[in-house]
Amino acid sequence: MRHKNLFFSILFITISAHASYCNNTDFRYLDCIVELKNDVLTVENSKIERIFTFNNGHLITTSITNKESGFQWNTTDDAPDMSLPGITGKPVLESFRTYLVEQTLSKEAHVEVEITYKADQLFVKRIIRLYPDCPAIGFDFYFKGNAGKAKWHDQSFIHESLSDVRFVASKKARPRIPVMEKLSLPGKHWTYRVVDLYEMTDHLNDLITVHDYQAYNERLYRGNIFFARNRENDEGLFLLKEAPSPNAQLKYLSGDYLASFGEIRMIGFGIDSLDIDPAVWTPGYSAVTGVFSRDEYSSLKSLRTYQDKLRKRVERRDDMVMMNTWGDRGRDGRINEKYIMEELELCSRLGISHFQIDDGWQTGKSPASIQGGSFDNIWEKNDYWIPDKTNFPSGFTPIMEKGKEHGIEICLWFNPSYTDNYANWEKDAQVLIGLNKEYGIRTFKIDGLRIHDKLSELRVDSLLKKVQKELNDDAVINLDVTADKRFGYLYKSEHGNIFLENRYSDFGSYYPYWSLRNLWKLSKYVPAQNLQIEFLNKWRNQDIYKNDTFAPELYDFDYLFAITMMSQPLAWMEAHNLPEEAFSIGETIEKYRIFQNDIHNGLILPVGEEPTGRSWTGFQSIQENSGYFLIFRESNDRREYLMKTWIEPGSEVELESILGEGDHFTAIIDADGQIPFSLKDKNSYTLYKYKTIK
Repeated sequence: MRHKNLFFSILFITISAHASYCNNTDFRYLDCIVELKNDVLTVENSKIERIFTFNNGHLITTSITNKESGFQWNTTDDAPDMSLPGITGKPVLESFRTYLVEQTLSKEAHVEVEITYKADQLFVKRIIRLYPDCPAIGFDFYFKGNAGKAKWHDQSFIHESLSDVRFVASKKARPRIPVMEKLSLPGKHWTYRVVDLYEMTDHLNDLITVHDYQAYNERLYRGNIFFARNRENDEGLFLLKEAPSPNAQLKYLSGDYLASFGEIRMIGFGIDSLDIDPAVWTPGYSAVTGVFSRDEYSSLKSLRTYQDKLRKRVERRDDMVMMNTWGDRGRDGRINEKYIMEELELCSRLGISHFQIDDGWQTGKSPASIQGGSFDNIWEKNDYWIPDKTNFPSGFTPIMEKGKEHGIEICLWFNPSYTDNYANWEKDAQVLIGLNKEYGIRTFKIDGLRIHDKLSELRVDSLLKKVQKELNDDAVINLDVTADKRFGYLYKSEHGNIFLENRYSDFGSYYPYWSLRNLWKLSKYVPAQNLQIEFLNKWRNQDIYKNDTFAPELYDFDYLFAITMMSQPLAWMEAHNLPEEAFSIGETIEKYRIFQNDIHNGLILPVGEEPTGRSWTGFQSIQENSGYFLIFRESNDRREYLMKTWIEPGSEVELESILGEGDHFTAIIDADGQIPFSLKDKNSYTLYKYKTIK
């Protein structure tokens, strides 16, 4: 009966341009409420309320309320939240409707408000996303029609005027750039934290920079995530630009925010006016605004609550300990049925849950193949993505059966054809759909993307969406972010997880503390559960690390695996190449898998010092009154360390060591939120399960 009532609610608040939208319209789902009454649109749930002047669909925010703290921001500007250079005409409403997006295998049910209006010759569609019990609201934007002669991405303006601090401070830049989201809030005592993320990890090993600012005159800020906190009341808001990281954004404006005292503008939709099709909706990047109170923990919790709404995590599908043999640089030299069957036997001893066959399973040969090959014009021959009949005479059937026998899910690597801006994306999608229908494969590593223009982005996005739709939202996409311009940490993240980096002992580019450092630094702002982090065969290439203080061989194999526990662990190696002593790690992995899902259900944040190879460092997975600590003593002389945590001072905590070398103990959190940890050996770790006693 409830769903029937929802259906009638959807019909009730679907309004066309020929109807009056001033009638009282009301839509409710769980704690989500949408009400349009007398030119006032209210969008709220139990955590946040945002009220707009409707303005024929061209919304103007009047207030934002943090419903947990009860604090309300009243805006100081009556201009619309979104603005576009050259578009000045009065908005004319085309349609308004509110509806429920049903839950699927990978999507949380939520409410969407779809508003379409016309200004000049341009049609704008804005979709508001409202999730239950979430302190943030998302906004998606689509455009069609004619945007006129104004440029939204004027190179000369960007490199001259927009790079001039004095010009930006004068606020003259505002009308020349597209604005996605605007907040105009009172007060002068604002501090800003801006988070800039980087992928292309084949070339970079510093994947995040965080800058803190005292608000002053208007300036340009670079970074996807913007935290704004008012020191007069300790209330704050965060803005999230759902887009690739700045290095990979399309039509980038050299920054993501213009901000001064309480006035914040998120800028740049990733499109120019010339990208807009007269008849087909062109999507821009999305904006998210959320609320928090008091402290850093509140801001991070609000951000993560929103991020966790984007993909519903299913334990047996999304939590994994994956092996991919490419890390030993054997490439496709031994990828065949016999070898993989033997690998699966060995993987069962290691406790591996997912086995991914990388480049080399297919008939066509890639540039990375030992035989040499190409990705150019893949579809000139229709057998490129058929399993190689020489290496797999019976297709993948025997391998799938062997995997099921050992409880190991078989996964594949795939490189979409980039010819003519991914013109063959539908054929690529059918390959993955066909592999699922024939063999049941649902997890695919998507590699080699080159997203250099809007057409490529739209087609790759269509590929991923088509695969998800045909697989009933049960696919897992490992998005490789190691090279070129790709979607990244915060864009299209609803499809699965991220293959973060290629690190090889063959090239001396794998150091355990480097991998730990990247995960540690990212985990504040990107869910650790969404990242695949690698551990390698430490017995290989020891000559390359001769006399190196941080050589992989100097660490226990258990320790290398422990580095990956808060993420999705990736055994980046061939099991055939491991010595017999390595297989004792199977006991550790099997025990870890008992707790893996519970660990990943928490809010995972870094604790301790930044990993340097000589630090005390780690992570905390936070639930209501319990959670986990993963603590590392790197190579240092301190047997004990007083570590700041995310637990309330004065709490009494009981800690049970479930893996590693730590001892059980009980502690009272001191006034600075600290716990004394102790490990007797250098380069050792412990995984604690904790609960607060009082």
